[in-house]
Amino acid sequence: MSNTKRPNTVPPFLIGKGEGWLTAEYGMLPRSTLSRKPRDAGRGKPDGRGVEIQRLIGRALRPALDLKQLGERTIVLDCDVIQADGGTRTASITGAMVAMAQAVATLKQKEVLPGLSLGPFVAAVSAGLVKGVPTLDLCYKEDVMAEVDCNVAMTEEGRFIEIQATAEHGPFQRADFDKLLDLAAAGIRELIAMQKKALGPEIMSLLKRPA
Repeated sequence: MSNTKRPNTVPPFLIGKGEGWLTAEYGMLPRSTLSRKPRDAGRGKPDGRGVEIQRLIGRALRPALDLKQLGERTIVLDCDVIQADGGTRTASITGAMVAMAQAVATLKQKEVLPGLSLGPFVAAVSAGLVKGVPTLDLCYKEDVMAEVDCNVAMTEEGRFIEIQATAEHGPFQRADFDKLLDLAAAGIRELIAMQKKALGPEIMSLLKRPA
């Protein structure tokens, strides 16, 4: 589940530069896992994994937005995991892209920022070698069995933003890595088509409309 909020502030390092910022907040809800996961507020400190994923989501989606056109504003993408069964970080990126597109469309429609443009769509997916077989969008059971685990974020133009690949049970061949990248790229193209379908023709038309 992804949502957006738009404070009229930017991080200190951007103050006075006339440029905006895009970031994310990621969290796994208490019953998203098989056993209850404590909230960060109850732990008294942020979860290190969650902080790393927040940074990943921001990095992955900034190429899709012209931060100079945004002005000194921050878009925060809220990513709450309702059910954790596999690639929550890649699902968060893919869902947050839809939320960001909706936010941009709203800013244009309300003429808050009529000239704001959206760049190429971005999506992400997991892939891995499971018993030697290249597999897309690993569920939890596949993920724990995988010999290689790979997360890929890519634009609709086919340009990679982030690749995270790990050998879980010994080194792997370059040929296997190439197969995983090809599989992930094909999956991301399907996801981007689904993103645009979910947004619908009215919002897509608004996003394409020249200022």
